[in-house]
Amino acid sequence: MSQSHADVVVVGAGAAGLFAAIHAARRGRDVLLLDGAKRVGTKILVAGGGRCNVTHHAVTERDYHASSRPVVRNVLRSFTVQDTIDFFEREGVFLKQEDTGKLFPTTDRARTVLDALLHAAEQSGVRLEHPRRVLKAQQTEMGFELETSTTSVQAQRMVLATGGRALPKSGSDGLGYTIAESFGHTTSDRIFPALVPLVLPGGHAFRDVAGVALPAVLTVVASSGKHLSDTQGDLLLTHFGVSGPAALDISHAWRDAFEDDHEVRILANLLPKQTIEETDASIRDAGGRTIQGWLREHFPARLAGALLDLSGTPSQTPCTHLTKSQRTAIRTCIHEVPLRFEGDRGWHHAEVTMGGVPLSEIKWQTMESRVNNGLFLCGEILDVDGRIGGFNFQWAWASGYLAGNSA
Repeated sequence: MSQSHADVVVVGAGAAGLFAAIHAARRGRDVLLLDGAKRVGTKILVAGGGRCNVTHHAVTERDYHASSRPVVRNVLRSFTVQDTIDFFEREGVFLKQEDTGKLFPTTDRARTVLDALLHAAEQSGVRLEHPRRVLKAQQTEMGFELETSTTSVQAQRMVLATGGRALPKSGSDGLGYTIAESFGHTTSDRIFPALVPLVLPGGHAFRDVAGVALPAVLTVVASSGKHLSDTQGDLLLTHFGVSGPAALDISHAWRDAFEDDHEVRILANLLPKQTIEETDASIRDAGGRTIQGWLREHFPARLAGALLDLSGTPSQTPCTHLTKSQRTAIRTCIHEVPLRFEGDRGWHHAEVTMGGVPLSEIKWQTMESRVNNGLFLCGEILDVDGRIGGFNFQWAWASGYLAGNSA
């Protein structure tokens, strides 16, 4: 087998890997960037509905699930949102802020972002080779030796930016965990899909109103009744369950709780701008209108029908004839409808990975391994996942920047 050499080898050409390679090369290092996929940057291209949500206008450690939020805070402060904006502007990509706080390229094309990163890598002298899958790696007296699908590689330093397991068609299939473990690292006990749609049982009324979207508040509630987490955003009802920003955001908290308590449920408030008391008063004041008519004033007709089914209330009952228990059932289905999920849509539909290499095993100032000198880790391979809205990209830029500069 032939052999190639580099000062730094970066494994994984996603957001974090590209950023690490660019910044290592700009420090004068000879950088070889390897990726096993035929097409690099798949996650960048599909992000934000093909527009790429580059970052968010306000990012803090509170926007992440992580094994150490102080580490996340320090990494984010090392490469800020403004640094991200400035980097892309220098590469000819201008960002616009939307009402949600998300920042997208003004072109509304994810390809703009990926092309800028690939051009920056090329201009910096990065040697990108793909598809070239790393099969295993070991430490040597000179640094590291990697066995790939075509040749072996000798490098003084190595950056692992392989991602987790989300969206395996992008090349993130969990191999990075195996490589990290071969160097003495551990991984968290819970590695699951995150930012992923959730699946309701077959026959649930909401599965029959696919395509209905509405603002909602979702709250994870343990079997004990304790409220564990909540989020607010748009909810999309689908043929399999729920999706949309609210469902994706709550998926990590739901899965984390579900692993300990299979009776955990999510309460959905489908009318968050109105209190339960206001809803009750509105129904009582509706006069001779039927409850179906009242519901259709607040929800799409198909969803109104589903709420009636869930509450067990006859659709043509006049509001003035509703019993107290019927009004309570309707209020509950509007403001606290309990949803028990069978699971999630899995890795192929997840945007990010929950879990990974613990942050306690890296030095945040450099992203260097605490258990193996010369090894650096960045991006999704680490036990960090952010909520929807550009937060995971900001983690990729910041951790990739530190790893590349340090390597």
